[in-house]
Amino acid sequence: MTVTARARRKAERPGEILDAAFEEFVQRGYAATRLEDIAARAGVTKGTIYVYFESKERVFEALVHDLENSLREQVEPFFEDRGPPTAQSIRADLTMLYRVFANDRRGRELLRLLIAEAVRFPDLVDEHYRNLVGPMFEVLGQRLRQGVANGTFRPAPATNFPELLLGPALSLHIWKLLFSDRKPLDAELHFEAALDMILRGLLSPETEANRVSDQQ
Repeated sequence: MTVTARARRKAERPGEILDAAFEEFVQRGYAATRLEDIAARAGVTKGTIYVYFESKERVFEALVHDLENSLREQVEPFFEDRGPPTAQSIRADLTMLYRVFANDRRGRELLRLLIAEAVRFPDLVDEHYRNLVGPMFEVLGQRLRQGVANGTFRPAPATNFPELLLGPALSLHIWKLLFSDRKPLDAELHFEAALDMILRGLLSPETEANRVSDQQ
């Protein structure tokens, strides 16, 4: 093996360890997972893990950060959208978020891990809120307020709770975590039903009339 190849393998090894850790933590939970299990799955020695991570706790923290960064990259178009809120843009934003939450297994399992280990790792939960969840709700809240100001949305109570817009995505998220393929749910139909409910509740009468007219 050349020096360049060895260097590349060394650079790739932390990611391989985290991939193995992901599967072990998901299957066994934090408490039951041993570094030996992670090492065996990654095809390295336990000592190799210590080269990159000083403890199982550090492996778990690094994994959560890695999963969070991956999820943030997928939803980045949502944060980059600077256009005025319209019925169409809100539908597009929510559809994109719903699909990420429904289809990304690693993102779903991140939620499971954070819920399961919230008492053990409260700082990780708080970081996840600061880095992803909070900013997402902040942007949704801004768009709702802008939509009320430009007449797209009516000043409904729901505009004060942007969390409600992601409620259907969270319910689908949890459904998939609990039932996986045992009780399949048609995600696309779920999206459409949720968006119909949300938009009918938010849109001003004029905007709703124009939306219906455009669909005819």
